[in-house]
Amino acid sequence: MEMLVVSLASLLAGFVDSIVGGGGLILVPALFATFPATHPATLFGTNKGASVWGTAIATVQYSRRVNMPWQALGPAAVVCFCSSLGGAWLVTVVSPDYLRKALPLVLAIVLAYTLAKKQLGRHHAPRFAGSHEALIASAIGAVIGFYDGFFGPGTGSFFVFLLVRVLGYDFLHASAGAKLLNTASNLAAIALFALKGHVWWHFVLAMAIANVIGSLAGTHLALKHGTGFVRSVFIVVVSALILKTSYDAFLR
Repeated sequence: MEMLVVSLASLLAGFVDSIVGGGGLILVPALFATFPATHPATLFGTNKGASVWGTAIATVQYSRRVNMPWQALGPAAVVCFCSSLGGAWLVTVVSPDYLRKALPLVLAIVLAYTLAKKQLGRHHAPRFAGSHEALIASAIGAVIGFYDGFFGPGTGSFFVFLLVRVLGYDFLHASAGAKLLNTASNLAAIALFALKGHVWWHFVLAMAIANVIGSLAGTHLALKHGTGFVRSVFIVVVSALILKTSYDAFLR
């Protein structure tokens, strides 16, 4: 029964995550509810071990239909991996609890800005090119990658928002780029968790298969319906993240 519950949660998480990120909003609470007595690091490691497959498959699917700026996103992914490792190491010595109360406010600002700028991310008009684009994309990868390793909630949505707002991508291209960067940050986290023995590999296999199935379905819908659909899902997911992180910070 436990395997079935977390696999179904992983399927739904893969679906949501492949469109705009935010799969952890579904899978992490499901793991904590199913295994309440388990060390959190093991549940986080198991979550990453399953979700990385969905984000990786989504990256491949997007790259076949969307023009990916590899010259910018490739270096950014490497930087993201390294900074995520740094964040994951730091969380072993410094508590991230102070971020819990700030996160809902940051997400609320992102949501308000997206709603106010109705044309934001509707048209793909990159603002930079060449090494300039790679440098800025790497800066985004460094900051959000570190955040993912250190704390994590909303990572995919932050990637999408910054690629839209800073680099001028539309929501579809931003979602594609976010998948690559999120895959890199997830790999770094898995490396650290696995090294410390915090991954339940016997659960990861079934959860990963379910996550990939959900990811394929979500990617198909995103590519079929385009930027407007991705923007709408982004707004819904960020709204849900605000509610969830506010509850965790102030009511739990």
